[in-house]
Amino acid sequence: MRFLAIGDSFTEGVGDELPDGTIRGWADLVAAGLAAASDEPVEYANLAVRGRLLEPIINDQLEAALAMSPLPTLISLNGGGNDMLRRGMEVSHLMRLTEHAVTRCADSGVQLLLISGPDPSTRLPFGRTIHQRGAELTVAVAELAGKHGLPFANSFDDVEIRRPEYWSADRLHLNAAGHRRVAGIVLTALGHAAGDHRLDPAPASSRRLLAEARYYREHVVPWLQRRLRGRSSGDGRSAKYPAWTPVPAA
Repeated sequence: MRFLAIGDSFTEGVGDELPDGTIRGWADLVAAGLAAASDEPVEYANLAVRGRLLEPIINDQLEAALAMSPLPTLISLNGGGNDMLRRGMEVSHLMRLTEHAVTRCADSGVQLLLISGPDPSTRLPFGRTIHQRGAELTVAVAELAGKHGLPFANSFDDVEIRRPEYWSADRLHLNAAGHRRVAGIVLTALGHAAGDHRLDPAPASSRRLLAEARYYREHVVPWLQRRLRGRSSGDGRSAKYPAWTPVPAA
């Protein structure tokens, strides 16, 4: 099997940083799970780059994936999270891009796995709007997957992962536990037995004024400054696994 992942920071693995500073993430864990399930090495590539909108994910990353030799046997696609944070986002536009990806993969003989990212909206500014957009997109992607008989991993509707214990300090990216839970959801969607990674409930925490002020200063304000300058967190970054990398069977 040759598994290739495309997307943004969610698929890159941001939030699941290892002690040596490298980034892991759910896609790396899925590659390891596929290798363990097949008892043979899996070739793995990850072209995801943080900050990417869905259009460059489809136009750049997907085309690069379909130009690889040998071709992937499985491509995972998630995107739209960064689009949902911008004004004027239209789900219909995102779905046209996703439908194009479905067609390109079908024409190339490559299996496509569609993934909905988890819902981060509970503790985000303008969270209600983000939730509504994400819910609409998830329904549309689920219908598209059903229409074409594609596997669909739905982490957006997973209530467990909405708990703060699965998220990084920026409240936008999963932490290691969150990525591990998503890996289980994805492997299950692919027909492999996967454990239901679940954290014990933590004591309820209050959103105190100083903590909220620190959150806005350290995470929200820098994000707004990048938007005003037309910059992205992924500017100048390249894919972490642009070529086939062997993942040994466990």
